[in-house]
Amino acid sequence: MDSSKRTWLIASGCAGAVGTVALATPFVESFSPSERAKAAGAPVEVDISALQPGERMIVEWRGQPVWVFKRTPEMLATLKTTDSEVADPLSKRTDFPTPVWAQNEDRAPEAHKDILVVVGICTHLGCSPVEKFKAGPQPSLPDNWVGGFFCPCHGSTFDFSARVFKNKPAPANLLVPPYTYLSDTRLLIGEDKKA
Repeated sequence: MDSSKRTWLIASGCAGAVGTVALATPFVESFSPSERAKAAGAPVEVDISALQPGERMIVEWRGQPVWVFKRTPEMLATLKTTDSEVADPLSKRTDFPTPVWAQNEDRAPEAHKDILVVVGICTHLGCSPVEKFKAGPQPSLPDNWVGGFFCPCHGSTFDFSARVFKNKPAPANLLVPPYTYLSDTRLLIGEDKKA
């Protein structure tokens, strides 16, 4: 074979290889999630060192508002009084699964029971409940209200553990997302390896 044909074959082969790589690259890259998709599902680290008792902060995880709420001892004490009034006191229902370590009255790990972490979306139609921390009779709330959260869309009420009261439109407690403590003041929402 003469050298001009060999040169032409090598050049053609190289051009074909480059073209194949150029065409295949976008196709192969389409199989991996975009940066936006990765960010939407990635765990979120939260610093709770400045969170004071009675305060709630809201962080976004997977496009949802996640409440990180530091309860006071008085708020935690009300949970015993609401146990018999809520639909699922120990979060055992399987239609909206709760991590095993949050299937308790506090809906939190024992070592951090003052911190409640829940998705702030009502399980009825996706509204966002509001704080109703003040106890006592108020419009749209029962006269024996001890404090908690109220969904203004259809009237569901939740106690300080975000457990829904019986006979309300919401079918379940607010959801506990997977999360873990990295330290006493840092949470990682989206993973529950060491909760």
